[in-house]
Amino acid sequence: MGKERSFLSKVSKAAGHGQKCPTCGEAISTVKVISSIKNDEKGSWRFKENFVAVCKCNEQEVYA
Repeated sequence: MGKERSFLSKVSKAAGHGQKCPTCGEAISTVKVISSIKNDEKGSWRFKENFVAVCKCNEQEVYA
């Protein structure tokens, strides 16, 4: 039988991997940002989806 892993060990392992921000040193997480854009010709709405890297430096700019 294999060793059972706890949730805490999974989270701590995942936090160690990934990219670090060069300015603040915090871990960078990727967030999907969806913005709505109105089409003037048809009067309909479109949705634009972007993936943005977020850390402590630009957290307020992205979530505002």
